[in-house]
Formats: sequence, C-alpha cells, structure tokens
Amino acid sequence: MKLIVGVMEARNIPAMDINGFSDPYVKLQLGKQRYKTKVVKKTLNPSWGEEFSFKVEDLNEELLISVLDEDKYFNDDFVGHLKISISQVFDAHNKSLGTAWYALHPRNKKMKNKDCGEILLNIYFSLNNSFLDLNCNGVGDHASTLKKHEDMATNDLSRPFSGSSNSSSASIQDDNVSSNSKEEKSSAQKSLAGRITQMFNRNFDTAPTTSARGTDLTEIPEISSADVVDNKFDDQSSSFEEAVEALCSRDQGSEVPSNLPGGVLLDQLYVIAPKELNSLLFSPDSAFPRSVSELQGSTDPQFGPWKFENGGESLKRIYSYIRAPTKLIKAVKATEEHTYIKADGKTFAVLAVVSTPDVIYGGTFKTEVLYCITPGPELPSGEQSSHLVISWRTNFLQSTMMKSMIENGTRQGLKESFEHFTTLLEQTIKLVDPKDIGLNKEQLLGSLQAEPQSDWKLAVQYLANFTMASTVLMSLYVIVHICLSGPSTIQGLEFIGLDLPDSIGELIVCAVLVLQGERVLQLISRFMHARVQKGNHGVKAQGDGWLLTVALIEGSNLAAVDSSGFCDPYVVFTCNGKTRTSSIKYQKSSPQWNEIFEFDAMKEPPSVLDVEVFDFDGPFDEPTSLGRVEVNFVRSNISDLADVWVPLQGKLAQACQSKLHLRIFVENTRGGNVVTEYLKKMEKEVGKKINVRSPQTNSTFQKLFGLPPEEFLINDFTCHLKRRMPLQGRLFLSPRIIGFHANLFGHRTKFFFLWEDIEDIQVFPPTLASMGSPVIVVTLRPGRGLDARHGAKTQDEEGRLKFHYQSFVSFNVAHRTIMALWKARALSPEQKVQIVEEESESKGLQSEESGSFLVLEDVSMSEVYSCVLPIPIGSVMALFSGGELEYKAMKRGGGLNYSCTPWESEKPDVYERQVHYRFDKRVSGYRGEVTSTQQKSPLPDKNGWLIEEVMTLHGVPLGDYFNLHLRYQIEDLHSRAKGCQVRVFFGIAWLKSTKHEKRVANNIISNLEDRLKVIFGVVEKEYTAR
Repeated sequence: MKLIVGVMEARNIPAMDINGFSDPYVKLQLGKQRYKTKVVKKTLNPSWGEEFSFKVEDLNEELLISVLDEDKYFNDDFVGHLKISISQVFDAHNKSLGTAWYALHPRNKKMKNKDCGEILLNIYFSLNNSFLDLNCNGVGDHASTLKKHEDMATNDLSRPFSGSSNSSSASIQDDNVSSNSKEEKSSAQKSLAGRITQMFNRNFDTAPTTSARGTDLTEIPEISSADVVDNKFDDQSSSFEEAVEALCSRDQGSEVPSNLPGGVLLDQLYVIAPKELNSLLFSPDSAFPRSVSELQGSTDPQFGPWKFENGGESLKRIYSYIRAPTKLIKAVKATEEHTYIKADGKTFAVLAVVSTPDVIYGGTFKTEVLYCITPGPELPSGEQSSHLVISWRTNFLQSTMMKSMIENGTRQGLKESFEHFTTLLEQTIKLVDPKDIGLNKEQLLGSLQAEPQSDWKLAVQYLANFTMASTVLMSLYVIVHICLSGPSTIQGLEFIGLDLPDSIGELIVCAVLVLQGERVLQLISRFMHARVQKGNHGVKAQGDGWLLTVALIEGSNLAAVDSSGFCDPYVVFTCNGKTRTSSIKYQKSSPQWNEIFEFDAMKEPPSVLDVEVFDFDGPFDEPTSLGRVEVNFVRSNISDLADVWVPLQGKLAQACQSKLHLRIFVENTRGGNVVTEYLKKMEKEVGKKINVRSPQTNSTFQKLFGLPPEEFLINDFTCHLKRRMPLQGRLFLSPRIIGFHANLFGHRTKFFFLWEDIEDIQVFPPTLASMGSPVIVVTLRPGRGLDARHGAKTQDEEGRLKFHYQSFVSFNVAHRTIMALWKARALSPEQKVQIVEEESESKGLQSEESGSFLVLEDVSMSEVYSCVLPIPIGSVMALFSGGELEYKAMKRGGGLNYSCTPWESEKPDVYERQVHYRFDKRVSGYRGEVTSTQQKSPLPDKNGWLIEEVMTLHGVPLGDYFNLHLRYQIEDLHSRAKGCQVRVFFGIAWLKSTKHEKRVANNIISNLEDRLKVIFGVVEKEYTAR
C-alpha cells in the first residue's frame, strides 16, 4: 500500500535570515525513505505543490515532516517539524486525513521561536497505485504538481453492485448488524494487514486486504440513487461485470503488485481468459466461492455487494462466514474484506484481509492474501490462458511472544485451506499443458522480423541535420565567392600557391570552415562504422545443454546524449562470460529492434543476464552507457520472462524512466538426467557420494528461498553463522546459490547469494572464539550480494561483504563441497588451475546426508523435569552465571572442558551467550561435543527467569539430523521464605527424517533427566554447605 503525502503550502514561517525572510524547504521521512521539496526563496508563506509516494509496511511507523531554511555557507536552519502516525491515517474515514493545516512544533523547549508556523498537507492512502513497488525503491513523484483535493470524507460515495444471488445474503447481514457491529468495529480499527487468522487453522479460502476498517456490512454506507442521479452505475441492479468495466476504465496504467513476502500459495497457468477467471473467483453469481466454503466445512457464508468507495476509485465487498472448528479452536466467525487494487481488463489484483477477533490473540495480527490474475502465454489452439498467483503475509499490530506460533499456525491453515481451493479449481478449469508453452516460444519468436531499411534511407535520416545543412550552404557560398572573385595580389609572407588570410575576419571564417568540415567528416565516419556493426542477430546457438534465447523487441524513453535530442543506441547482452550485441539504431529515443539472440548451450543453468544499453559515438571513442539492468534467473520465474518490460538502472536511465521490452527463454535440451549428471560430476570433485533429493525435499527448498522450479538441493550442513554472536542454522548448497536459514527463539534469519558473487573463499584455523572449529570465510565481490548483507560479519571499504561459517559437524566434507561448487560455477579456467585441490580425508566416506530435509519450525515442548528447591532464586540463577558453581555442576553432570561466553544484551531484558563442552564417557560413549546458544529473559510477571537453549551435538551418530531445544523456567515462590520452583521443558527439532527418530528421542530424554537431577542436586548441596 502506498501513502500519498501532498506538501501544498505553509504560512507564518518565522524569519531565519537577516533580510527578514526565509528560504524554506520540506524534508519527509518514513522509515528509511526520505524525500525533499524544492527550495522557495525569500518568503514566509511558501507554496510548493509537490506530491510524494511512500511504501508502507508497518502501521506503527511515524511520518516525520520537517521544515528547514536553506543556508548556502552554513548548516541549514531548523524551522519546525511534526509527526503523524501511519495508523492514524489508516484508521481515518476513507483512509484519508484530507487537506488540513498542521501546526509546526519546535525541536525542543529551549528554541526561541515557539510559534513555528503552519503547513498545509494532503495525506491519504492510495489503493489504485501499485500495492507493492516492483523496484522496491519507493521513488516519490518529485516533479509532479499537486492538485487541490477536497476532503475525501465529504465526497465519498458508496455504490453497491450485486447480482441477484446477493439479495438474500445482504438482508441476513442487515438483520444481525445491531448485535455485533460495535464489537467488530472496535476490533477492526487497529492495523494494516489483518488480524487473521485462525492459528492452527485448517480452512482458509479467500483472504485479507490492507484495509483495516469495516468488518461488518453496516460499516459500508449505502447511498440512494436520488443522491447520485448523474452516475449511471448507481442502479442497484447493475451487474458485477459493469462494475469491473467501470473500474477498468479508470485504470491509469498502475503496475502489477508483486508477491507478498509470506510466500506463494498457488502459482499456476489455466486455460481460461483472465476476465472469465476473475468472474469465476469473485462474481456474486459464481458458485465457486460457495463450493470452496462448503468443501472447507465453513457455514453460513454471506457475500455482501460490491461497492465503489473513495469517489469510485476502489471496489470493495464484505464476506463473512462461520469457520469450521478444529482440534484446538472452536467454530468462530470470520469476516473478509475484498478490495480491487488493479483492474485494466487483462490484469486483475484483489487483496483480501480476514478478521477473526474471536481467535486467541486475534486482536494482535492480521493476514493478507493477494490474488493476482495476469494474461498467460498464447496457446497453439488459439485459446487464451491466465496466470494465477496467490501470495500471503502476516502483519502484527502489536508485539507478542506468540508471534512465531501465530505465523506457523497461519501458514499451516493457509496451506491446508488452499489445497482444497487448488483441487476444486483444477476440477473446474483445465490446466495449461507445459508442452503447449514450449511450442509458444517458437510462435512468439517467429513473429519477430527486423524492419529492413536501405543504406540510402538511413543515411538521409542520420545525416539530415543542421550541421550538414549549414555546412553545405557554407560550402556553396564559398564556391560561388571563388567563382565571382578575381585573383588577389601577393603580399606579406604569401607566395605563389599560398594564399593566407589578410585580416582577423578572414582568419575566423577559415577556422569556422575547418571545424565545420571536421564535424561533418566525423558524422560520416560514425555512420560508416556503425553500418559495419550489424550485431549478432540471427546467429544460432551451438551445443547441447541449457539454451538461452533473448528477443530484443524495443526500447522506451532512452536518454538523449546528442545535441539533436536523440541517441544512437545498441544493446550488449552478457551471460556466463559470453556476449551478444544488437545492431545500432540511428537517432532514436524509442527504437524498434525485433532481433533474436541465442547463447551457446551451457552445462549449468544460467544465473544472471547482464543487459546494458550504449550510445554509439564512433569506433575510437568510449561509448556512453544509457542504462543497465541485471536479469536474475534465480529470483525470477522463467515463465514471467517470456514477455517483460525491464526498467533500466543508472542516473540517465532513471531520470528518463528508460525501459527495454524483452522476451527471454531458458530451456534444457539434454533431457531429464540433468540432476543426476550434475551430481555425478560433483561427486568426483567432493570425493563422496551425493544422493539425489526427493521432489518433496527440493520443493521445500525452493519455497524456503523463493527459487524457481529448476533449482535443486545438492547438500545442507548444520553450522554457525558468525556475526556479533554465533547464530546456529543450516547452510544450503545448490548449483547456483549458497543460502543460510536459521530459526532461533522464533527469530528467522534467511538469505542467499550466487556463486558468481563470490570473489574468494578462505579457511581460518580454529580459535577460542570459534569454539575450536575452523572458520570458512566467504568474501563477495564489491557491491554484490547486498540483499544478504544482514548476514555478513564485516564489510570492507570497497563494499566487499564477508560471511563467516563455523562449527560444521563434518567440516572437511562441507569445505570440499563448497569449493567444488564454487570452482565449477564462478571460476574461469585460469583461476581453476591456480587453486590446488584438497586431498580427500578418506577414500571410504559414507553418505551422511541420506535423510530428507525438513524446514525448521517451532518445536513441540514437553516437561521432563520439575522440582521445588528450598533456596533463593538468586542462588539457582548462579547456575547460569558463568561462575564456579556452573563449572562444578556441569562437570558433575558429565560436561568436560566447559566454556561459555559472557551474557550480552540483544535487546531490553533479553541476554544471549554461547556454550561449548565435551561429553564425559559415562554420558556418551562417543564423547561427542556440544555447542549451544542460550537466551535469558525475565518472566512476564517479573517473578523469575526464562532460559531457552538450542543445542547441537557433534561427533555422535545422527547428530546432524536434529537440534535439541531446552526451556528452563525458574519461578520464585512467595509462599516460602526461601524457595523457588524449577521446570524444564524439552523438544527435538528434526532437520532430516530418519526411521530412528523415536529411539533417539527416548535415549536423549532418559539421559537428560538423569543429568538434570545431578546438576540441580549439586546446586542444592552447595547452598546447604555454606
């Protein structure tokens, strides 16, 4: 959702300069987004008339507006400021504060000017603009002139649109509004993203919208046709189709919203026109929503009419029903608000927000689900196809310790709910056959033909300019002058055959003629050399493997660098070190190419395609870059690249909003044995067997990092990511990426970068800080992998990010695998020769990664130990203080070489530390090692402490298959003078499946109970002995 802020004018600004005036301008900041207006000189009542657009992701943020006085030689003077809560705008009627005057406040009470003036602002949420900015830059419209808006609250018209099937449901809603409107209204006005949804919920059909208002039909006012006679859509019998057509007619070319960050629930192509699919999913006359509701077990579905709001700019409806009961939650009432955020006849985007206030913690969160329908590829049969993508996210209205549990319950509920949705939709509509899409590529490319132009026509077009015309006229003038003039007398230093200028005027004329002639020769030379450069259009690819085909259709708004106001652009494509160059288009700012380029077949799928547009400036001059863009195949769905406009990056390109129209296809010509062949190749490099992962495992891996279907998992390792504090998680390796994922105490850390981004990989020897483990340091190239910078330990002056990985269960295997994949993907043949291959650790290495990978989720905890100790809580907490008692108790409990780091504050009242020790032989015959992360925080009632621990076992069988989770709850007993209660909870997070899960769990629990008795027994004995 976008927040629009109009900065219109100000009045009574205090004079900050000695001339009695100010040079005011306005700064606006929301989170990390910052904008600035123009400076208005010498005035106390400035007028700006500018509008800015902010991307909103958190309703708890505040918009900071500051007015400053520009000073040329010193720091700008502060005039006044004000803060506006985003939730205030969102909760306002029509999500608009209207146009209003706001008083500016001084920075602090000590400022001399208490009266800082007033500023006129127009602040509102826009639902018609793209809901999520595809470029993620949030660029504001600095140059746009702000129109005078009247207060939206006084001009809002609500116009209902419903078919005949809606009359009964609407009347039912009207009968029930009196009993529950207050309750639902109060619970609905606190947030942007919805309060969804049914933790641990099984059934969920449509989903939420950004509007946090209106959970009841009575909150959407109806206006009689007499009030809006002039509007042809005010008839109550108007159909849903007419309402959508009216909305399409108002579309101003806004961008298609990008997927929500929670994940993609459905991504499929269907043989149906986009308009028909939209009607099937959202028309009041459609039976599909009711069938889905029945399949999910929901009862009493009531669909409200579609209504226009915000002066006809948005189309909304309310849908309520009774959720089916689950094992943990009774049947509850759910209310959904559906809002069209884009509709242009071909593309439809509907945002749904579900409100379930009766669910546990239902007032702390909402979930949004985005339905996006776009045109699919044209099929050989001539039928139309549609691409349906459904994505979701959860927004929390307030902080809660149950955040992770709520997210997991929501995720599970959505997953199960949309399984019903997908099954029913596939039974209703035919899926697109992948073979038909392959044929479509040939049809799309076959229709492209470059426009043939004769050299004479191009020469006239290129050379017909002022320079050539003026040169021709001057040449004719000089020739006529020579013919009419007689021979001049020899004077000065002249001699026969040498005629020098006789005056300053003649010298200037000669210089102008020479310079003009030189410019003409340069133009002719550039034209001749450009005609020689025909590009690589039509060159066929060689070999068998991954084939990349790029069709360059056209460009739009390319920057003009010539004095003529045009440019001579050509495009260079680079992939895996190979380049393809287009032809040059003369004097064009929006050129048409229609050229096809094929890259020779590659052994591995391509990761990145670099596209750069240059302006041709002669064979010996450095070409000027008009903009560049990087097409990332790992972050993009290949089907989405079949026909795409890509915006160019760079100062010139962004200033002109330059774009290229491309059609990109990647296909594998080697058949279905690509994965097996690649793994066999890697086995030779690594020196160990690598098993092919199951389709379910690869699908989970792809969803975890948002990867395309062709990406597959090679291996994964448990390790620690070293930042300020070590973070325990898993490292994932695939042919194109290296990724890390951790879920520690409900806080998720996830990132990945490309193998091509890596500049160097080093191994540092073990140290005390690394818990006795070697450290793998991965250094990226300057400016690369910026999306993963939150996982980097350091960044040098040149912008290189460095990632530190340590505490691998099998360091040698992990290191060899990482080096093999890096060498295969990122290094040139010369670099590969320079790197000496490591010798294998042993010839008979067994496969350790035979299990299937499971996503790390929150663990089910059960109580394994409980006791009441007749000692103060402070004495018990000494067990976690790093003192003598802790070392003695752990040694008695079977922990040798015990070491721990000091507690460090992560945030208020939350502390974290690392622990490392080795098992005694009587505890484990394998004498394995333990590395763990402990987090300490006070109980909610401040009556004790909560210590959570995530533990990894090294050097024991199947130690890489699981993590151990412990929770120590130590609570003071007020009923006793000296006493506290200790409760210990335990759970296992299985990282990979194995048939020995039950046996391993029973063995660990039995051992853990004995150790806890010994440890807390030592604490009690030491206190008594004092």
